[in-house]
Amino acid sequence: MRKLHLLCNAHLDPVWQWEWEEGAAAAISTFRAAADFCEEYEGFVFNHNEAILYRWIEEYEPALFRRIQELARQGRWHMMGGWYLQPDCNMPSGESIVRQILLGRRYFLEKFAAAPTTAINFDSFGHSRGLVQIMAKSGYESYIFMRPEGRAAAPAQDFVWVGFDGSKVLVHQIHEGYNTLLGEAHKKVERWLENHADKDLGLLLWGVGNHGGGPSRLDLDRIGELMEAVQDVEIRHSTPERYFAELACRVDSLPAHAGDLNPRFVGCYTTMIRVKQKHRQLENELFMTEKMASAAAMQGLMDYPQSELREAFHDLLMGQFHDILP
Repeated sequence: MRKLHLLCNAHLDPVWQWEWEEGAAAAISTFRAAADFCEEYEGFVFNHNEAILYRWIEEYEPALFRRIQELARQGRWHMMGGWYLQPDCNMPSGESIVRQILLGRRYFLEKFAAAPTTAINFDSFGHSRGLVQIMAKSGYESYIFMRPEGRAAAPAQDFVWVGFDGSKVLVHQIHEGYNTLLGEAHKKVERWLENHADKDLGLLLWGVGNHGGGPSRLDLDRIGELMEAVQDVEIRHSTPERYFAELACRVDSLPAHAGDLNPRFVGCYTTMIRVKQKHRQLENELFMTEKMASAAAMQGLMDYPQSELREAFHDLLMGQFHDILP
């Protein structure tokens, strides 16, 4: 039987044309509604990434945070991606990308006993080939991206991405975006069924809004009705890992891509040069400070400033957010 994996998510930018307080408020309201629906609808799974948002929930809504932990234990809430946030994937150094992964994975493992194997950068403007090696060596087997849209860079919607050192990850490119209008998620499903009659495996993202929102009761009801009405396709609420587990069985039939996934929004990378220079200066000075402090602490010359460096790295990673740095 043909199978369509539905990936419910919420596109939540911590900051963009608003300050972080609004991003935190949007995360709290979205996660609260998602938790309600996870508890109410049998079989529904909500997916979300970005450790920074969960840190805000933990600090400002601890009761909601505990609910999410319980839902995660039950398999109703899926810890997706596992990075600190969705950074720009061209400008940060390789070491910065490693820290995005390291700080994020540590947080999800500590708070939710979760270790995602699919990396998520839905909204980043482009993707350096150097990511493949870093992801593969960090425990990731697969990757989901959207930009650049179309087939300007990718050979197919599903393919094998090959890194500089020969590392490989399975990749899925999002078509038709990662979100949906209120009450119209089922229409997106119907379009997929109509336009992909020749495909026996698919992944489709849905969720209301472009700054918070996520699942809605209206959409869940209409999707449920569609699941019952369609007889020749198994439509299920799912996770990235479930989709890629099935796709991995077909890896020999997938094309390979040995290159970047670019370009997109080229002008962003050529403006505000002083900001970009300061970012690179911060990277270099922070990593050098870390090395010097480590050497001094090992020789007993000072206490290692662990908490101060951790906060500095949080600030660096926040500044690498894909709608800020480029």
